[in-house]
Amino acid sequence: METVGSLIDKLSINELKIYHMKEQNARDDVDTEFHRDCQGRLEILEAQREDLRAELQELMDDVAAGRRQLRLYRQMKMYNEKRYRD
Repeated sequence: METVGSLIDKLSINELKIYHMKEQNARDDVDTEFHRDCQGRLEILEAQREDLRAELQELMDDVAAGRRQLRLYRQMKMYNEKRYRD
């Protein structure tokens, strides 16, 4: 099951990919095939964004309705703790 944080992380990465793909698609120093390829990739990225948004919305709706609960995961890092050092 995805968490709110993992979905937001995926959405953030997806938005960066969309931004940079739009930059590439706006280039005027490339051929038509390059633009077609960028446009196809952009359409896929935008579809992925909508899927992720829908999944996040569904999760938040379920939490608000009490159908699901968010869990708090604490960090369990062992480095920088004196009692675990050699």
